[in-house]
Amino acid sequence: MKKSVLVIDDDLDMCALLSRFLAKNGYTVDTAHSSSKGMEKFKAGKFDIVISDFRLGEKKDGKDVLLEIKQHDPATIVLIITGYSDIKVAVDVIKAGAYDYITKPLVPDEVLSVLSAALRNHDSNALLPEENFGFTKNTKKNKVFHSEFLVGQSVSTKDLYTQIEMVAPTNYSIILYGESGTGKEVIAKTIHELSNRKAHPFIAMDCGTLSNELSGSELFGHVKGAFTGAINDKEGHFELANGGTLFLDEVANLSSEIQASLLRVIQERKFKRIGGTKEMEVDVRIIVATNENLQDAYRNGKFREDLYHRFNEFAINLPPLRERKDDILQFADFFLQKTNTELNKTIDGFEDEVLKMFTYYPWPGNLREFRNVIRRCVLLTNTGKISAATLPPEITGGDTGAFSPQQPSPEIKTVSLDLKDTASRAEYETIMHVLKEVNFNKTKAAELLKIDRKTLYNKIKSYEDIQQDNNG
Repeated sequence: MKKSVLVIDDDLDMCALLSRFLAKNGYTVDTAHSSSKGMEKFKAGKFDIVISDFRLGEKKDGKDVLLEIKQHDPATIVLIITGYSDIKVAVDVIKAGAYDYITKPLVPDEVLSVLSAALRNHDSNALLPEENFGFTKNTKKNKVFHSEFLVGQSVSTKDLYTQIEMVAPTNYSIILYGESGTGKEVIAKTIHELSNRKAHPFIAMDCGTLSNELSGSELFGHVKGAFTGAINDKEGHFELANGGTLFLDEVANLSSEIQASLLRVIQERKFKRIGGTKEMEVDVRIIVATNENLQDAYRNGKFREDLYHRFNEFAINLPPLRERKDDILQFADFFLQKTNTELNKTIDGFEDEVLKMFTYYPWPGNLREFRNVIRRCVLLTNTGKISAATLPPEITGGDTGAFSPQQPSPEIKTVSLDLKDTASRAEYETIMHVLKEVNFNKTKAAELLKIDRKTLYNKIKSYEDIQQDNNG
């Protein structure tokens, strides 16, 4: 059965391009040119995947669309299209519940690869996106974490795993602190697999994207008729995780009402389904994750202090990738091997210049961003080693402020441009300046530049081709 895709983008050309390409590759595709029209179509139909541009030129942007979709149907896979300089935006939408992001200019094979991976993981209940960059066998201590994952060797990583090995065999509740993309769910799953509960389920729930009603239903289940849309009885995450581990991501986003219900379940080890009268006993270890300081949250009245102390039997801070520099080259090889297998390629490795850039770049999106960069590079490389020409501008220095001010800039290979190429670069920089001034509204940018939208894209594409030729 064909999978259905809804494309939401105010750029008619982009909608047409994606529609034709995805249709040729076996998808059923519908398009909308505004957030409002997109939501109308989404609510009226049934879509497996929504691809939305972040900058839609309306009051609602791609994140607003994402949140509305997740409230309506949390199972829908959402991909967000972002500009090359919008890594922070990409991190934000991932935190809000997007499966992944795709950067412009779009590479058709990359779009297809991300779609395939999303559907494969979704349909097989495979690991979530954040779990794709975890850990593998630690041969020195003869402990198996997970065959799909990698353990780094930096001091901060070793300290992290010392804590994991100490707390895993206990029944302590745990708070995991860490930036988006650092692998919080991976750590939670690792703790579960090293615990006495490993023979029982590990159940994960993202608290950041659900409404109050849906949060209660997902946690505790409901009985038929409990609320509009409750057409059958449903098991909640507590029932599903009984005997095992329940992982609650972005726990600070739960409403005060749900926090109170959660506290009662933890204290009494009993709960009722929403709308039900039967009390059920439950034995669950709880691990929660957040990128907020929960102490500050309860002091500011956002989080219950008593619930915080229930969770805070042990806390672990996950270091960001920029503090794990000794692990970066190891992760580069790990992601390259996985992507070679995924795309059936045999890319040999990385040029020295690329490895220097990986080391100096601060990786605001952490391991998730690193994984995506490697996947993109492999797609754009046919044979040999990955070169700087395949890297996004924020890493090579095309995005100002990409490198940490404490670090020296990497040695970037200089190229000589002829007059035509120099003029093209100046034209491209003018185009990007105008786009930023109008918040990447492509229609307004084309009007200010006195060209049509198609010409605007052609000029951007032309410069990217020149840049790749020069670096090739």
